[in-house]
Amino acid sequence: MSLIAFLILLAVIGLVVGALARLLVPGPDPMGIGTTIAVGVAGSFIAGLFSWYVLHRHGAGLVLSVVVSMVIVFAMRTTARR
Repeated sequence: MSLIAFLILLAVIGLVVGALARLLVPGPDPMGIGTTIAVGVAGSFIAGLFSWYVLHRHGAGLVLSVVVSMVIVFAMRTTARR
């Protein structure tokens, strides 16, 4: 797989995970598409690390990625209000 295809796939997965996280956390959310992708990618990465080191599994899965991304969205909203 080429680097460009990998980056496009990473952006699409990040967009899906980030959009699901934003949808499931109630309240207004003035994030752009770039921030949504970044939240989704970061949530998937952190969920993968958690799955590897704590659960001793290979791969986080969609549910754990969305849950971690929801925590990131909630933290961003909490810090933005201050």
